Amino acid sequence: MIEQLVKTFIVFFLVIEPISLVPMFGALTRGGEPGYRRKMAYKSIAISALIFVLFGVAGDYVLQALGVSVNAFKIAGGLLLFLLAVDMVFARQSGLRSTTVREQDEARYREDISVFPMAFPLIAGPGALATLLLFVVETRGAPLAFLSLLGVIFSVLAVTLVLLLATTRIMRVMGVTGANVISRLLGVVLAALAVQYVLDGVQHSFLTG
Repeated sequence: MIEQLVKTFIVFFLVIEPISLVPMFGALTRGGEPGYRRKMAYKSIAISALIFVLFGVAGDYVLQALGVSVNAFKIAGGLLLFLLAVDMVFARQSGLRSTTVREQDEARYREDISVFPMAFPLIAGPGALATLLLFVVETRGAPLAFLSLLGVIFSVLAVTLVLLLATTRIMRVMGVTGANVISRLLGVVLAALAVQYVLDGVQHSFLTG
């Protein structure tokens, strides 16, 4: 159980990638007062947590209604995570966990950036939500496992909040280049995990097929 929770924490840490969120948050709140930054950080995390809970509860019902099997979603989720990992390794911007150029332009003129673009798509983006469903389908019929999953997600969000609150100090030490280097390294690890999900899905499909 502990090993599974640690694995889940690592996967969500890699997908949400709080370290790379720091320079984005710094850019979006540039020129703002410390109080404004704190408010945006707390609000972003709170809204992200709400999105994860709602999607975790409703998403599984949708998959069951559509007749999507656990193995099928493991394969699909693994492929999506692999694409996300490729973006991380090559420092590319895509719709999986980042904003488009037009969205970035729109965000610059927003006073409240907590919902968009911070909560979605930067924190609780398509990649993170797909990963959530990947774990949710494995907890079907096990309420305690589902609650443990949410607890792990909240832990990652807590780490993210701490980093966002320390944005100024972190950027002073690490800079954008440092964040990109760490993102690339984490992307390699995520790619390996994504391939493992696909292999597990394919293997179990043949065994149960």
